[in-house]
Amino acid sequence: MTAPAAPPLPAITPVKARPAPRPARNRRLTRTALRGLAAAVVFVLSVFPVYWMVLTALKPNAQIQSETPVFFPTSLTFDHFSDAVHADGFWGFWRNSLLVTASSVLLALLVALAAAYAVARLRWRGRRAFILLVFVAQVAPWEALLIPMYIIARDAGMLDRLSMLTLVSFMLTLPFTIVTLRSFLSGIPPELEEAAQVDGCTRAAAFRRVTLPLLAPGLLATSLFGCITAWNEFAFANMLIIKNQDDRTLPVWLSSFSNVFGTDWGATMAASTLFALPVLILFLVLQRRVGAGLTSGAVKG
Repeated sequence: MTAPAAPPLPAITPVKARPAPRPARNRRLTRTALRGLAAAVVFVLSVFPVYWMVLTALKPNAQIQSETPVFFPTSLTFDHFSDAVHADGFWGFWRNSLLVTASSVLLALLVALAAAYAVARLRWRGRRAFILLVFVAQVAPWEALLIPMYIIARDAGMLDRLSMLTLVSFMLTLPFTIVTLRSFLSGIPPELEEAAQVDGCTRAAAFRRVTLPLLAPGLLATSLFGCITAWNEFAFANMLIIKNQDDRTLPVWLSSFSNVFGTDWGATMAASTLFALPVLILFLVLQRRVGAGLTSGAVKG
């Protein structure tokens, strides 16, 4: 005797996903459009001065002096770059800026590395007060130091000397360098150094072989910041270099770049473009490591 056939199962209709409510979708699209518009406005406001500088350096004098602004020139020229490069003292001032920048950044890295290691790894009386003073020095306005630094340089007989300008640039970049490197050192486990010391390394050797390679992103980030600060520094360079004009740096030279007929805007913008080019190239080369370094240093420590 055969079993009765099972009744057929009812057909299952698939449940369709409910579409998102149209008002909510419209709000999301509106927010996205507003964010894109805000980003575009910020981009244009940030890039337009640079675009205008480079464009002025490439435009003929007739279009530069035109009463109607020329945003898209019909012809370009490199004569302004030739005038800037062959201007009296251009390469000497370039050398002065490079010397001050390299010396101050190297000195700041050496001092800040030792200070950051002492703060992050060692325990000593007055450590918290030292960190607080470093933060105060970092947020202090640089303009408030113009007159004191001039008096110190005058009394010490160090006016019109690149060594004094190097010390000032070193002083301006040191607090930020200490704070940033301390954050990186705090993010590196001290057990790595302790393991190296167990294997026979001294404290200094463990730091050099284990910790220092891990600090490469932080060193690059702080070095780039120091280079930008020292390379663009104008106020102290204009105040401390008075009589010996051969020791001026490029920013000070650019402020007085003119001829007997007035300011040569084409040559000035060409010199400004050449002045900004080294830092821009350095940033483009190191942007990935610098970005990772700034992000890592910001979330650790």
